[in-house]
Amino acid sequence: MLELEVVPERSIGCEQWEFILGMHFSQSVSIIQSQVGIIRGVQVLYSDTNPLEVDLVINLPHDGIRLIFDPIVQRLKIIEIYNMKLVKLKYCGLPFNSPEVLPSIEQIEHSFGATHPGVYDSDKQVFVLNFRGLSFYFPIDSKFQPGYAHGLGSLQFPNGTSPLVAKTAIYVGNMAAGTVGSEEHCLKAPPPPLPLVCYHNNLYLEKAEIIRDKVRTRGLKLHLFTEGNSATRVLLEPKKHNLMKEVWFGDYCEDVLSALGAPSRVFFKAEDKMRIHSPHAHKKDKTRRSDFFYNYFTLGLDVLFDAKTQCVKKFVLHTNYPGHYNFNMYHRCEFTLTLSPENNFNDSGKLIDVSPSPITFRSLPIRSGIK
Repeated sequence: MLELEVVPERSIGCEQWEFILGMHFSQSVSIIQSQVGIIRGVQVLYSDTNPLEVDLVINLPHDGIRLIFDPIVQRLKIIEIYNMKLVKLKYCGLPFNSPEVLPSIEQIEHSFGATHPGVYDSDKQVFVLNFRGLSFYFPIDSKFQPGYAHGLGSLQFPNGTSPLVAKTAIYVGNMAAGTVGSEEHCLKAPPPPLPLVCYHNNLYLEKAEIIRDKVRTRGLKLHLFTEGNSATRVLLEPKKHNLMKEVWFGDYCEDVLSALGAPSRVFFKAEDKMRIHSPHAHKKDKTRRSDFFYNYFTLGLDVLFDAKTQCVKKFVLHTNYPGHYNFNMYHRCEFTLTLSPENNFNDSGKLIDVSPSPITFRSLPIRSGIK
C-alpha cells in the first residue's frame, strides 16, 4: 500500500517521487515506469472517437488513484483518489487516511482545520467539503441532507457513525465558494502551467510559428522557455526564462545546435525509401552516407539534415495525438500556420495546396492556424 503526502493545490507523492499538477503526461509515465513493482496495474484511458474532447486519464486501479490530463496541452490538471481504502494519506506529515485512521468528518476537520459549510449534491447524494486546492466527497443519504446554513458537521447520524470520505480531489484554485457542479467546473478549467520543478534543465516549446513568404515555407520561429535564475536577491532563485529562436531550411548542424542546443537523440536513416524513384537507384552508394535527424523530444520537433550538405531539408512537427503509434514519445508541438486569404482559395472558394516545401506534419494539426 502506497503511503503518500497530500499537498493541496500542488501534488501527491512521497520522498522518491510525486505527481505534480501541471506536469506533462510523459513525465507522469516516466515516474510510473521507475516504480515497477511498486505501482502496479496501470491503465491509460482516452477516447477513440473524440480524443481531443475527452480527458486523458492514467488510472492506477491497485492504488485507487486517477490522474486526469487536459487532452490538448496534455498536462495534469486533477488528481483524484477514488478508493481511499487502497492508499495511506498524510498531510503535513500526519496521517488522515489509513487502516488505523479513518477519514471521518471529525478527522478531516482535525487535520485540515475548520472551514465554511460545503455543498450538497442531491443528484449524486454527496456532500463536498472544499478547501483551497482540495475537496473531500462524503456520501450522504438524502434523508440526512444538510441545510446550507449548518453544514456537514451539524448532522446527527445513527449510532454515532459519521460518513467517511469516498473520494478526494486535488486541483489548482479555490472551489470553496463554489456551488453544486464545482467538480464539473474543475474538470473544464485549463491546466496549470508546467511547474519549475518539472523543467529538469530541459528546453520546452511554448509555440512554433511556420515562416512563409508568398512562394514557399522558409523555416520556424520557436517561442521557447527553460529554467533561468533571478538575480534580484542575494541567493539566486530559479524562474521561467523565455527566449525566441529561428531555424531555417538550409541551416547547418552548427546553426541548429547553437539555436536549440544538443538534441535528445540523433537518428540516422537506415533506409531511404524514396531512393527507388531515383534514376540511379540500382547503383551502389560508394560513400554510404545517410540523412540524419536531430530529435528534440521536449519540443515535439525533428530536424532532418541532408547527408552530403549537412543542411536542414525537413522539419517534422509532432502533435502527440492520442492513439498514434509514437504517442508519448514527444511533447506536443503547438504550431501555427498562417495562410493568406487572397492566395489560398481558387475560384470555387475551395482551399488549395500552397505548401510544396518539404515540411511534414505528423498526426493532425491541433489548435493550429490551419482551417
